[in-house]
Parts: sequence; structure tokens; C-alpha cells
Amino acid sequence: MEHAANDIAFTRHAGRRGLDWLRASYQLFRRAPLAWLLLVLAYYVVLVAIKMVPLVGGIAAVVMKPVFAVGFLAAAWHQERGSAPSVRHLFQGFRANLRALLPLGVILLAGVMLAVAATAVIDGGRLVGLFLDPSPEGMSQEAAADRFSETLAEPRVQAGMLFGALCALPTLLALWFAPALVVFQDAGVVVALRSSLRAALANWRPLLRYGIAVFFFSAVVPTLLSLVMALVVPPSLHAAFAAFVLLPYGACFVATLQISDYVSYRDVFHPDEDAQP
Repeated sequence: MEHAANDIAFTRHAGRRGLDWLRASYQLFRRAPLAWLLLVLAYYVVLVAIKMVPLVGGIAAVVMKPVFAVGFLAAAWHQERGSAPSVRHLFQGFRANLRALLPLGVILLAGVMLAVAATAVIDGGRLVGLFLDPSPEGMSQEAAADRFSETLAEPRVQAGMLFGALCALPTLLALWFAPALVVFQDAGVVVALRSSLRAALANWRPLLRYGIAVFFFSAVVPTLLSLVMALVVPPSLHAAFAAFVLLPYGACFVATLQISDYVSYRDVFHPDEDAQP
């Protein structure tokens, strides 16, 4: 029997909790770093394989994201109860409520497409045109790359991207906890989306701090590291610096970010529940 949205209770947290989510996620990662890195690597290998499918690969990769999100949720759940994360957990979503997870992916795809289309209101379709035709016929690869960079640097395009992000926000919030609600609480699609949106809006303060922290660690820190590489590291060692510093940092951060989906869900919907074996 499907729950009503109001039946799924959640906790409203203070803003500082957003940083706690990342901190707790990193602690889980530190307990089994190799296992988590292998899981992340397997995920991206699978994504690349899906994207290689002709015609539908790119769409399928987006639609399948909630399904694979369950894999990371399952890995964190098992680790919290004493088991090591495993690559086999990545496919847990295919053995869960797949009929509810796939519609979440369709909604994600539709939300992203609408958000990208909305940028045309501000930039007159410049960004959409870039995505639809990234490399015009007869244009060299270098010229196409310059066109891409110049287009993204235009103030109107940047304003359009900001507007598109705002348009995508309701979809992202509705999907934030939805896969976990489907799997852990057997919620249907509508209930999961509504409950996730209600909980996310009620916890906008920790989510805001979480988002700021994610931006700092995903954009500011890599930029600073790249600046250090450009100013201090000899050019002959740039490749080694990227391989032994930038790449491991990025992989560890991505793994921590994936774990944070479970940590934030558990803290909002099950804050007082002890992990049982």
C-alpha cells in the first residue's frame, strides 16, 4: 500500500548540518577508500559503455542515474552495518523497485531538457545551439573548441545558464532523496518526489551550506591546485602532478559526494535510528 506524502516524516535540521553530511561521508570513505574508488570507477566505466550505444546511449545514461544511485546507497548502507562496499552493490537498483526508479530518471531527463531550453529566454538560444551543433561542418576541432569557450564566456549565455539552473532546481530537489525513499521506504514515484521536495525545502539551510561546500571542493580547490601546478611545478612534471595529485583528489571527492546522498537521507529521514547488522 502506497504511503501518502505526509506519512513520510522527516527532520528539519540547522544549517551547519550540511557540512556535517560531507564530514560524515568522508569518514565513511576513509574506512574503505579502495573499495569506494573501485565502485566509482566501475560506475563511470558502465556510464561510458551506456553512452556508446547508438542513438539512445546519452538519454539512457541520464535515465539510469537514479538506478545506479541506489547502488551507492546500498554500499553505504552495508558499510554502516559492518560490510565492505562492493562493485556488486552498483547494480542493486536493478533488483530493487526498478519500476519506480526508471520514471525518476525520465523526470530527471525532462527537467534537465526543460532547464536547458529555458536558457533561450535569456540568451536567444545561443547555449541550445551550441549543444545541438557543437562542431559545425567544416570547422576544425580547434576552432570548435574556441567557439565553445567564447560562447560560454558571453555574459548573456552565463546569465542564461544561471536562469536554467534556477529552473532546474525544483526537479533536483524533488529527486534529491527520491531514490532512497523508493528503495528504503517503498514509496511510489509521486510520493517519493513530493516527500523529497518537502524535506529539501524544509532543510534549505543545510542544503545551501552543503552546496557551497561542494562548490568549494569541486571548483575552488582544483583551481587552486591547477594554479600551483602552473606557477610552481615545472612543465615537464605537469602530467605527473595531474596524475598523482589532481586525479586522486577528484576521485576521492566524487566518492565522498556519492556517499553523501545516503548520509543526508539518513540524517533527514532516520536521524535517531541505530544501524543494525
